[in-house]
Amino acid sequence: MASTKITVNNNGSLKIEGDFTLVDAQGREFGLAGRTVLGLCRCGLSENKPFCDGSHARQGFSSMCEARDLPPPKPKV
Repeated sequence: MASTKITVNNNGSLKIEGDFTLVDAQGREFGLAGRTVLGLCRCGLSENKPFCDGSHARQGFSSMCEARDLPPPKPKV
């Protein structure tokens, strides 16, 4: 199985790399033209959502994220 890595860049985008498919809310695939690495907007300022266009840097977006363990999921009732 191919792997996908997602990196939360401090003060920036989500970098996704590897073997992946990106779909919209209706399940339609984005045409990625063979890309295996891209940045997804995390700040909400991109003019090319869901892709990062660097707007975070021009607008001073700030968000530092460190890895942590999540609690176990709540049981489904």
